[in-house]
Amino acid sequence: MKKGILAILGMFLIIACKDDQKKAKTPETTTKEEVKVATKTYPENLQKVFDAHGGIDTWNEAQTLVYEMVKPEATEKHITDLHSRKTRLEGKNFTIGYDGKDVWLAQKDTTAFKSNARFYHNLYFYFYAMPFVLGDDGIIYSEVESLSYEGVSYPGYKISYGDNVGDSPEDNYFIYYNPETFQMEWLGYTVTYFNGKPSTRVSYIRYSDWQNVNGVLLPKTLTWHKSEDNKVLEVRNSVEFTNVSLNKKTMDNKMYEKPADGVVVPKG
Repeated sequence: MKKGILAILGMFLIIACKDDQKKAKTPETTTKEEVKVATKTYPENLQKVFDAHGGIDTWNEAQTLVYEMVKPEATEKHITDLHSRKTRLEGKNFTIGYDGKDVWLAQKDTTAFKSNARFYHNLYFYFYAMPFVLGDDGIIYSEVESLSYEGVSYPGYKISYGDNVGDSPEDNYFIYYNPETFQMEWLGYTVTYFNGKPSTRVSYIRYSDWQNVNGVLLPKTLTWHKSEDNKVLEVRNSVEFTNVSLNKKTMDNKMYEKPADGVVVPKG
């Protein structure tokens, strides 16, 4: 009887040892899998810009960005899924969305939205989500001549895109940062969407008013400046952003889908 009990106990000990070995191997397996995950690298000073704004990793952990954009005629609410880039814009008498495939427009009458909905659906998102959208895939980085304004020289990078990246791969961005704090201070950009041809005319936005949203610095105000021969001149206009939230929750996918009264906006 004692031998039987000892035999059973022995079997349990063998099984337990095997289980412990399996458990002991689990961390090694996880570690190996984590090592396989490629860590994207950026130019050294651009990485410092990301760090000065809360870190690209913190940004990548977020799922949904929501903000309200205060315009003279009305306030618009913009909602973006940061990983799929699905979008919903709610304005006065119109709603624009991107469901991951198509851009759609729903409006109470044909004059509610007077611009190009496809061009507009993510326009301000790219301006607002700086500098973090400059960490997207398919981007080519190159250093550019510093931007000078009021006696200060701001180092920068040119951001260009690979073929077939987005609706306007010919567009370029130019990010300029404070040489001491590494916070982003200027954005230069070109627009080629409407004619498909590269543009040499650069427009400039100043980023000098930031707000901390869940550990990430995001703009509170964007200020457009007039320019001539790609030189920054006086202020043209400003746009304020309020009720900003950045969280790890995913919105209900239905909110990005085209409603019954919506129409798909064709490319081109």
